[in-house]
Amino acid sequence: MPQPLLSSTPPILPTAPKASTPFLLIVGILLISLNLRSPITGVGPLLDVIREQLHLSAMQAGMLTTLPLLVFAFFSPIASILGRKRGLEQSLMAALVLMLIGIIVRSLGSASWLFIGTVIIGAGIAIANVLLPSLLKRDFPNKVTTITAVYVLMMGVGSTLSASLAIPVMNMADVLSITAIPDWALSLGGIVIFPVIAIGLWLPQLKKHSAPMADTAEIDSHSYLWRSTSAWHITIFLALNSLLMYIFISWLPVILIDLGYSHQEAGFIHGMLQLATAVPAIILIPLMAKIHDKRALAVCMTLLVFIGIVGLITMPSLAMLWVMVFGVGTGGGFILALALVSLRTQNAHQAAALSGMAQCCGYLLAASGPIVMGALHESVGNWVLPLSICAGLSVVWSFFALLAAKNSSITSPVKTSTVYLKTEGC
Repeated sequence: MPQPLLSSTPPILPTAPKASTPFLLIVGILLISLNLRSPITGVGPLLDVIREQLHLSAMQAGMLTTLPLLVFAFFSPIASILGRKRGLEQSLMAALVLMLIGIIVRSLGSASWLFIGTVIIGAGIAIANVLLPSLLKRDFPNKVTTITAVYVLMMGVGSTLSASLAIPVMNMADVLSITAIPDWALSLGGIVIFPVIAIGLWLPQLKKHSAPMADTAEIDSHSYLWRSTSAWHITIFLALNSLLMYIFISWLPVILIDLGYSHQEAGFIHGMLQLATAVPAIILIPLMAKIHDKRALAVCMTLLVFIGIVGLITMPSLAMLWVMVFGVGTGGGFILALALVSLRTQNAHQAAALSGMAQCCGYLLAASGPIVMGALHESVGNWVLPLSICAGLSVVWSFFALLAAKNSSITSPVKTSTVYLKTEGC
């Protein structure tokens, strides 16, 4: 007989199911996480080549990394609905299939397919981004911190592999004289192996299904959060973190090439940026429970970002160092933002609502960054002004870090919860 479990949206179940193959489940989770950034970060090192061959403007090129962010903002609420209707396992498989299709479509070689495939990839990543944390809370309630740390680290590993190998794979395609599609398209298509392997290892999970009961209580919209100054402090903290991070994900290789680095060197340093963002996952998550006042920690992350940007402007010969410092700051800021959503809220339902608000606004703001900075660079002809603006934004970010990390909770009149049904073999 199926057993009802109490949860809130997104699905959070307090007890772990009696899975017969927990090892396969954990491996599947980690393989899904490999796909959550790698399809996007592989574009940056190839951006100059793509612009030249497809005759794209700086604004159009910026859209290649902006589109996924817009899709994230749009699909986040849809992902929650999909998870409730089809269950977490089936919904995560749908996310992987979307990523697979998107990578193939994006690699067909034309500008139209490039943008269409990017949108499809963004939809798949958005669904997995929303539902994967819910799966961790449901199936591993006592190991969420540990598995989350490894899961964030795997995101960084996937990003590093994608960014670092983009140029070598493209060069290999050129040596092999494969002419059916452009070399850059073959390079972007190379990461198709990630979703293929993840799909294969996720298949056993489809026999499990989580769905809400027919008499599920209606959920409060939590509209009061949009009038809460504390909620906006956290939202802006996450938004500025995402804005700075995605500007660098989009334009760092081009910046480095303009500074005199080769395409291959720029791709490697870009990969190190992705790896650096994952490093704080190992250190910060275990520390969060031990450090009562998070304000100093939050400001420290913003300071690292400021130092990294200023260092890149003033001493570009040490770009590797400054990029790593920047990556640690933005990666740590992202983890802190996610933690603050839980720490500043009173229950899981309120946390889910605040997370949706922060991610929607954050991705919408981040989406503007690559386009604006690309257009500004095209206008002034150098990266000094765009990077200086980024440094200024990091100072503003430090102010909101102090506000967002205060030791106080957001009050709410939340009284309702959602009941979810966990069934095996459904």
